[in-house]
Amino acid sequence: MSFPGPGQSPNNNGGGNNPFTNPFGRNNNAGNGNDSNGKGDKSNGNGSNGGPRPFWQSPWLWVVVVALLAVTMFQIFAGTGSQTIDTKDGLQILNGNNVEYAQIVDNTQQVKLKLKSDYSATDPDTGRMKNYGKNVQFYYTYAQSATVVKAVQKADPVKGWTATMQQSSIWTYLLTSLLPFLIIFGLFWFMMSRMGGAGGMFGMGGKKNSGKLLEGQTPTTKFADVAGEEAAVQEVEEIKDFLKDPSRYKALGARIPRGVLLYGPPGTGKTLLARAIAGEAGVPFYSMAGSDFVEMFVGLGASRVRDLFDEAKKNAPAIIFIDEIDAVGRKRGGSGMSGGHDEREQTLNQLLVEMDGFNNDTNLIIIAATNRPDVLDPALLRPGRFDRQVAVEAPDLEGREAILKVHAKGKPFVPDVDLHMVAVRTPGFTGADLANVLNEAALLCARAGAQLIDNRAIDEAIDRVQAGPKRKSKGMALEELRNTAYHEGGHALVAAALNNTDPVTKVTILPRGRALGYTAVMPTSDRYSQSRNQLLDQMAYAMGGRTAEEIVFHDPTTGASNDIEKATSIARTMVIEYGFSDKLGAIKWGSDDDQTTVMDGLQPRKYSDRTAEVIDDEVLKLVETAHTEAWTIINDNREILDELVRQLLVKETLNEKELAEIFAPIKKAPVRPVWLSNDRRPDSDKPPVEIPESLKRSVGMKPEE
Repeated sequence: MSFPGPGQSPNNNGGGNNPFTNPFGRNNNAGNGNDSNGKGDKSNGNGSNGGPRPFWQSPWLWVVVVALLAVTMFQIFAGTGSQTIDTKDGLQILNGNNVEYAQIVDNTQQVKLKLKSDYSATDPDTGRMKNYGKNVQFYYTYAQSATVVKAVQKADPVKGWTATMQQSSIWTYLLTSLLPFLIIFGLFWFMMSRMGGAGGMFGMGGKKNSGKLLEGQTPTTKFADVAGEEAAVQEVEEIKDFLKDPSRYKALGARIPRGVLLYGPPGTGKTLLARAIAGEAGVPFYSMAGSDFVEMFVGLGASRVRDLFDEAKKNAPAIIFIDEIDAVGRKRGGSGMSGGHDEREQTLNQLLVEMDGFNNDTNLIIIAATNRPDVLDPALLRPGRFDRQVAVEAPDLEGREAILKVHAKGKPFVPDVDLHMVAVRTPGFTGADLANVLNEAALLCARAGAQLIDNRAIDEAIDRVQAGPKRKSKGMALEELRNTAYHEGGHALVAAALNNTDPVTKVTILPRGRALGYTAVMPTSDRYSQSRNQLLDQMAYAMGGRTAEEIVFHDPTTGASNDIEKATSIARTMVIEYGFSDKLGAIKWGSDDDQTTVMDGLQPRKYSDRTAEVIDDEVLKLVETAHTEAWTIINDNREILDELVRQLLVKETLNEKELAEIFAPIKKAPVRPVWLSNDRRPDSDKPPVEIPESLKRSVGMKPEE
């Protein structure tokens, strides 16, 4: 059983029973945003490089070349068509009177004879007579030279005889000497032209990959297609207005941002938003990925940057979109492996130069997208380059509902499907996740032969996105099934008994993904931060599965390995990043995530060995405290745990209502004492101010809440 803590979804189970889900903190590694709504733009097949291909890329040209080479080689190697006979037979012919003409080739020890009539002899291999025709030849050794010459002189052919030297033709010379080099050069040219799109080989022959213009020069995507990101749309609204009518901004002396950086988790719709800006403004949209600039050979990436900007300036006003800019825009000089002149840094330098070359009349705007704004070079983020940074975060409840409505178009649903409730059940989901949920539901219904999408299909689709597809459990032993039930029941029981956890919405012992079961803990509202007690509760119910195995079976299994990993990760993060340790204070001691390169990992840690020992002690104390809390809760509510396991073994899956009935008589854990960062800083008796009633009504809360 693994526990998905902040930043990881439940299907990342290392090998035991599946975790239970904390969707608020899940890592959404889905595709790119709302792009899957089907309303995005389709790229032109040839982009800006459309039209007929160069003649050297025509397959008919290469067919003709191969045919000519084959004919030439046949003519060269076929020779005159003379039949080769044995030396003995050749000398016998010379002793007769059938020779019309003879030719001695001295350097190849060869005699070619032209006979008056066909020569026939017995084939030694088949034993049958074989007709060799009137043109025959035979070879001799150097020691036989005098004998052969005397035989030819004695034969005295009617048309005479001659001695000559064999000379290679120009075609033979070309085939044997120059053709291999031409073949190697052609293969090298082909490979370079395929690899170096900007300049081909030495700047020749490659196609000019100067950005791909979308079909019709401008995208058809509008802001209406970008659901759930109202804040981001408002930030880029003025860019659209500037591209459409820059005069009113110039009249006030305003300078539009040269570049806009869209950052956020994967799947939130950054690419879709960039297309929508171009679609709303009605300007050409040049799109390239950061990896398109990086090549094996130094200079090709910089050449592509120049080509891209030159092409965009010709069609200004325009938008240049660089997706995954962190592939080329990482901090310079961080690796220490390749000096300061590698291909990536050359490309980044050229990009910086091009962005500085704008003036207020260029009407060219650069939009970039990344999931890692923290690794970008500071020179990219200064004013005058990417001077506006727009966060494209995971949508809130209203945003998720709007995204679901966009992706629900064209899909038939039963009347009782409520997209609002689907949005409530999917906190932390991105646009790509929500699109995947509805698509999976449609696939499940189509597989079952249903005509309409119902709530059961949507529920299963949510589970598939969170924890993976359902697996068959026919081969699971009954003892292992019972162990899984106690494991998952321990998670659910501890989560329900704590005071700062979200409600337990589902418990199942059906194998799903790589897990043997999982427990879902869903927040009731969107949350953007977590308190210390909430983190402690996460650690406690992460240890609930392992603790239940210890109490019931006195022999824990390996299924809790991922739970232990998650609890340890939370504890270490609390100590070294969040400052939740009274011994170490509110100091950020560092994080493993700071090591972004290979050489950075070889650097010594930024704190002493004594501090490292204190960190280890504090982490151990937090995990052990969570383990003890889970042990106390399970022992105080053992009867409830047994009843939960009984129903799980029968029903296999329990929903929120069934769990609420089982947990009704639960004995809650005591409230933790107030934590003080220092004893010399006691807590205050003054409560916080009340939330105004108008603010409660604005978010839909009741006055008594």
